[in-house]
Amino acid sequence: MTKRFLELLDSRKLVLFDGGMGTLLYSHGIYINRCFDELNLTAPDLVAECHAAYVKAGADVVETNTFGANRLKLTGYGLEDRLEEINRRGVELARQAAGNSVLVAGAIGPLGIKIEPWGPTSTEEARELFAQQARALAAAGVDLIILETFGDLNEIHQALAAARAVCDLPVVAQMTLQEDGNSLYGTAPETFAARLEAWGASVVGVNCSVGPEVALQCVERIVPATHLPVSVQPNAGVPRAIEGRNLYLASPEYFEEYAKRFVLAGARIVGGCCGTTPEHIRAMRKALYALAPESRPREGERPPVVKVNGGSQPVEEKPLAERSSLARKIALGQFVTSIELVPPRGVQVGKVLERARRAREAGVDAINIPDGPRASARMSSLALAVLIERDAGLEALLHYTCRDRNLLGMQSDLLGAHALGLRNLLLITGDPPKMGDYPDATAVFDVDSIGLTNMVTRLNRGLDLGGNSIGEPTAFAIGVGVNPGAPNLEFELKRFFWKVDAGAHFAITQPVFDVTLLESLLNTLAQRNLKIPVLAGLWPLVSLRNAEFMNNEVPGATVPEPILRRMAEAQQVSPEQARRVGVEIATEILERIRPMIAGVQISPPMGRIELALQVLGATAR
Repeated sequence: MTKRFLELLDSRKLVLFDGGMGTLLYSHGIYINRCFDELNLTAPDLVAECHAAYVKAGADVVETNTFGANRLKLTGYGLEDRLEEINRRGVELARQAAGNSVLVAGAIGPLGIKIEPWGPTSTEEARELFAQQARALAAAGVDLIILETFGDLNEIHQALAAARAVCDLPVVAQMTLQEDGNSLYGTAPETFAARLEAWGASVVGVNCSVGPEVALQCVERIVPATHLPVSVQPNAGVPRAIEGRNLYLASPEYFEEYAKRFVLAGARIVGGCCGTTPEHIRAMRKALYALAPESRPREGERPPVVKVNGGSQPVEEKPLAERSSLARKIALGQFVTSIELVPPRGVQVGKVLERARRAREAGVDAINIPDGPRASARMSSLALAVLIERDAGLEALLHYTCRDRNLLGMQSDLLGAHALGLRNLLLITGDPPKMGDYPDATAVFDVDSIGLTNMVTRLNRGLDLGGNSIGEPTAFAIGVGVNPGAPNLEFELKRFFWKVDAGAHFAITQPVFDVTLLESLLNTLAQRNLKIPVLAGLWPLVSLRNAEFMNNEVPGATVPEPILRRMAEAQQVSPEQARRVGVEIATEILERIRPMIAGVQISPPMGRIELALQVLGATAR
């Protein structure tokens, strides 16, 4: 038992704990003046039902209903002689719901009194009280101990020492916070994280008292201060009194978003505390799966894994150079060129195919095909990619978004795309529908581009979403996006590193107008020893209005003031002069950045492929 939790952390990048047990019990009519721990004996079916709801929602770990089952608190209810029975039964009920695939954490909370130097209880007495409960939980067979909602660093020290003295189980040690981000006794997160690590915790983190935003700020402070995995289990916001009841109003969707932010900040373990429900945990599960599909829980509850090559391990991926002509050039370090052609709004593809043929004749390596750019309703990019490869004789680089399909639909599409001969993908999250033609349309976003990259990597290794063999693996070359002009570059880089870690082979930037932004991005990648080919996006401007649109309405596109002035001056002369100057600017940028990049993607406005060919022709001379 002692190694199961640590093995889970090693085998998965992310682990999901359950939510608030007290919240569910309260919702079933259990008043807060009751001893919730006693319910293990008096209402076992209700406790088991709560655990089962969290297991069904996707939790990797459920906590026993023993938060207050120490001798001191139980004495207040006349239950001190039933300490071992309450803790043992709490473990049995959690295990009953967890089965063999979900782990059980023995929950231990504060004593409910002040210990020295703040109160009359000695540290030795406190340590013995904690030891009694930890011993009972360990004997009942928990997989780990979790110390949670401690405001006093000295008190959690005694609890941690007690747990370490009576068992060799992993111990998660979590402090609770004030709105200023410090513990209830004013200890800074950097301080208590380092202390807990020195005292022997297996995981350090925070829970309760505050909502996701303050918890996130605390995680950002803890991560640099410890070498241990970091956990975070916030409340569902601050409770509000509504019609005589304290209600937590933070929605599951809000928790889904913050689960991603916790992970991107460095947390390895997430979950919920007061006010969170199975719906919150289900939403967080979805977020974690978007960031790392391998974090999906409960291997034992999946369909049996079909053995691959005589075993359950993925097959070896095909070398990148053997996947496509574009992939070969990227793998060999040769400069690659591509031009973006947007799918038509109707069914006529003649103009697009003719433009693709012109690109092939000019020596362009691939045609980029956006997938519903700016959430517009257009022909299927997958269908157009097949037509271009078949009828224009040029490889396609298919943009594929997460916006419009669920997980099953995406896997089906990708397997079909491979069967149709497509090999080059650019995986992106996609613009939300509210930006496009039909703002009332719904979006799916089962995963984002990070999760989608993980999915395609699994297919390239011969495994589907459930870990089953698909037979012959796919052989996609995986491209991802990166935005040098992101308002929060550090956040953008964190996401980019996740994509690379998930299996990306190359990256394509947003249109580059400010070379210094691209230089900064490439320097950062070099400093962090991240070696991945980067193709720069270029956009030949056609007018001042086009330049202003790019600068103000296209996320990530920053047009410097000198370029805006050049376009304004050219526009005063004539529209033709503005187009010429737009090509000159793009040509100058490409000449300047060419030594730094692995290739270029040119996106000509309104499909004017002659502008892209002029840029490529000028730089080829």
